Amino acid sequence: MELTNGTRVQEFLLMSFGGGQQKRTLLLIFFTVLYVLTLAENFTIITVVFLDTHLSRQPMYILLSSFSWLELFYVNATVPRMLIDMTLPYGIISFSECFLQFYIFFSLGSTEFLFLSAMALDRYLAICHPLQYLQIMSPNSCYALAVTCWILGFLWHVVPITMISRLSFCGPNVIDHFMCDAGPIFALACPPLGMTPLVARIFSNALILGNIFFVVLSYSVVIFTLMKPSFEGSRRKAFSTISFHLIVVTIFYTTAAAMYLVPAQGNQSERTKVVTVFYTAGTPFVNPLIYSLRNNQVKEALQRVLRRKTTL
Repeated sequence: MELTNGTRVQEFLLMSFGGGQQKRTLLLIFFTVLYVLTLAENFTIITVVFLDTHLSRQPMYILLSSFSWLELFYVNATVPRMLIDMTLPYGIISFSECFLQFYIFFSLGSTEFLFLSAMALDRYLAICHPLQYLQIMSPNSCYALAVTCWILGFLWHVVPITMISRLSFCGPNVIDHFMCDAGPIFALACPPLGMTPLVARIFSNALILGNIFFVVLSYSVVIFTLMKPSFEGSRRKAFSTISFHLIVVTIFYTTAAAMYLVPAQGNQSERTKVVTVFYTAGTPFVNPLIYSLRNNQVKEALQRVLRRKTTL
């Protein structure tokens, strides 16, 4: 954590988005509205599942409610600070705060990968093993599965982020990004970096590729099962459900893979910002729309909750 003149790095400068003041103001308004809508969507899903006795007992909606909590934490890990920094020429973040944000953001991202796999497992059991489904995916099992995703997500990156935080950092201490991310932080580290980049890549690749493999395998088996003649009557409804899941999975995995599986060539800070802001601010807004708010059961539950409130 030393500058080239031997002084200790105390803070980093976050450059956020470039452009003139008018562009930054428009972006600030846009992302503020997006942030508020994201909070409203996810709180709506959590409230409806909690208040509706029918949904609160179904495994898929227990997981979706937990997923909405995750999205709330995920968007709050970066977006509020990004909005504040957009009102300034640049943001100032201390060394410890930078790595705390780095750890929380990557831990929540890891948890989201695991939740998507958990929901793929839920659909696999519901369609391929319907007789045992409710027994296997009891409410207690769903809560235990959700807690497991949280714990594994927050343990996954402890080793690589600890190793990165112990590197020496040379001036300048300017991060051309709106948050503390792996690539910009590595760019400021003084050589030699040792095994740290390799260890960080191994952990990231194992998480991304392992979950992609599991999700692809699960949905492949589901689709193969639905093509059987015995599912002819319920095939349309089942395909409609898993298609929403696949859209969310594709969006999140594609952006994550573009960032952390494909090596960056040269200075691509603007591309990095665009991709990062898409899955930090965009996907938490889009996911509730795809997963739940377009779902007839959620719409009906929302109407029941609203009717109940109006009769009180």
